[in-house]
Amino acid sequence: MELFTYYRSTSSYRVRIALALKGLDPRAIAINLLGGEQLQPTYRALNPQARVPMLRTDHGELLLQSPAIVEYLEEVHPLPALLPRDAGTRAKVRAVAALIACDVHPLHNVSVLNRLRGMGQDEVQVAAWTAHWIGEGLAAVERLIGDEGYCFGDEPGLADLYLIPQLYAAQRFQVDLAAYPRIGRVAALAAQHPAFQRAHPARQADAPAQ
Repeated sequence: MELFTYYRSTSSYRVRIALALKGLDPRAIAINLLGGEQLQPTYRALNPQARVPMLRTDHGELLLQSPAIVEYLEEVHPLPALLPRDAGTRAKVRAVAALIACDVHPLHNVSVLNRLRGMGQDEVQVAAWTAHWIGEGLAAVERLIGDEGYCFGDEPGLADLYLIPQLYAAQRFQVDLAAYPRIGRVAALAAQHPAFQRAHPARQADAPAQ
């Protein structure tokens, strides 16, 4: 497998966590989003949306969009499972993942923020926009997850691999996380887990030297 990725991409980060939890180690191909590599014709020919992540499977299939890639990994490599067996709990887990992927992350995507800047919003206004929507989303997640362990139990799963990259983005945009003790508990657990450590942006080959 090959993963087309960018160290700071939230959606790439969540796929890296899923791969690490599954014990998979694909070859990483860095696409420098700030340098515009995703817009080059060679990459656009593979990925019409010109974004990351993209996964090339062992069979040569090109898979786009992090939710679809994570679902593929869950189906092809079912253990360890990212979803609980109970249908009701599975729906709750998926709800948290969708809340982050559909309602929070898109509103601070680079293309959205650049569009705001292009419409005359200054950096203070862009930062306020970002902090507002991340805060709204995290406040909802705080109420939806459990009081012990990870988001929904003793082992990390789908909700966690969406939440942790969102917290990385929140810190980048200087969002105060003190109001979310449940989320803080999950973050502390994840920080000690090898799969989350391995997937962290700072551990990626394309991360700038500190």
